[in-house]
Amino acid sequence: QLQLVESGGGLVQPGGSLTLSCAASGSTLDYYGIGWFRQAPGKEREGVSCISSSGSSTNYADSVKGRFTISRDNAKNTFFLQMNSLKPEDTGVYYCVAEYLGGCPRRMSSQPFDYWGQGTRVTVSS
Repeated sequence: QLQLVESGGGLVQPGGSLTLSCAASGSTLDYYGIGWFRQAPGKEREGVSCISSSGSSTNYADSVKGRFTISRDNAKNTFFLQMNSLKPEDTGVYYCVAEYLGGCPRRMSSQPFDYWGQGTRVTVSS
């Protein structure tokens, strides 16, 4: 059973950077599509970014393109979300997700992700 644990959230000023990490255990990530969702207070959950299990497809929400970068290190069984030029609207709880043999659709909500981390809070505020 795959388990995911996020880390790296916190308080950052607008324009700052954070890197979120998602460490997997219980199984190798080699055959999993992986990604990040977030949920801002009072808003619906939003798919932020994903990478397909093959590595051939990567997508970003329009709101984070050019500022966020998703990456994976299968050797460390970990994946990351590098977040730059953070804005107050990036505030929320960020969840890492994984799906066995998962793809990376343009609209992440169209694909079920069976495995979720517990979430890490990101607050962008001066």
